[in-house]
Amino acid sequence: MRIILLGPPGSGKGTQAQLLVQRYGIVQLSTGEMLRAAVAAGTPVGLKAKEIMASGGLVPDDVVVGIISDRIDQPDAKRGFILDGFPRTVPQAEALDDLLRHKHLKLDAVIELRVNESALLSRVETRVAQMRERGEEVRLDDTPEVLTKRLASYRSQTEPLIHYYSERRKLSTIDGMMAIDEVTRAIHRQLLALGAVEPKTHAKTHARSAAKAAPAKTGAKTAKPAKKPAKAAKKATKPAKSAKKAVKGSKKAAKKTVKKSAKKTAKTSVKKALKKGAKKAAKKVTKKRAKR
Repeated sequence: MRIILLGPPGSGKGTQAQLLVQRYGIVQLSTGEMLRAAVAAGTPVGLKAKEIMASGGLVPDDVVVGIISDRIDQPDAKRGFILDGFPRTVPQAEALDDLLRHKHLKLDAVIELRVNESALLSRVETRVAQMRERGEEVRLDDTPEVLTKRLASYRSQTEPLIHYYSERRKLSTIDGMMAIDEVTRAIHRQLLALGAVEPKTHAKTHARSAAKAAPAKTGAKTAKPAKKPAKAAKKATKPAKSAKKAVKGSKKAAKKTVKKSAKKTAKTSVKKALKKGAKKAAKKVTKKRAKR
């Protein structure tokens, strides 16, 4: 997933970028941070940028594009990235298109956070007034005057990108004046519609995140269903047990029957023997009487 977030200062691009990073496991690429990292690493592009910045000049687009090229080749950017602070102008957007085409990559979406500039100025004025009432120090770059200049710069330099990406059917506009979570949901719906996010993949990622965020107690409770298969196995063994009982019962019944028949046979034999004995005895008595 490769995304660009567009919007004037104060539109919430930084907040939404962080939420997207956490939700989809992609990286946020800030041109300022990338420049500093390249200079610190002493890469060829970084050394060139260092010379330009040391002389007080602005880093040209080709140098910035070179730094971005090196950065997106790193392993953590393989799953995707959000560009923060680049492109700012149409020539930069064209250079980025050439870079991605050369690397056989595509830009999935350009999300514009549209806001009411007068509402933004009102927010800053209120925040600054509250800070001064509390005796807190107000940052020089966080005043209505500075914001007015930054908004004017955005309109003249960056706003033409809206038309540029709209012509290429990459632009999606979202109301940046909504609550933060509502803006996040709207971005996700748009990414789903564009095919930049797969519903199944997102569901698995969300389930894993929910499982990590769940307390230990919840984990213990969810472990209980594991006992159910054991119960089912016990139930499955019940028919076997009842069959064994039936076999035992039939054996006992057979034994009883054999014993009964044996007793009957024995009794009959005894009776017969007694009858024979009595008959013989009677014959003997008769013979003796006859002799007398």
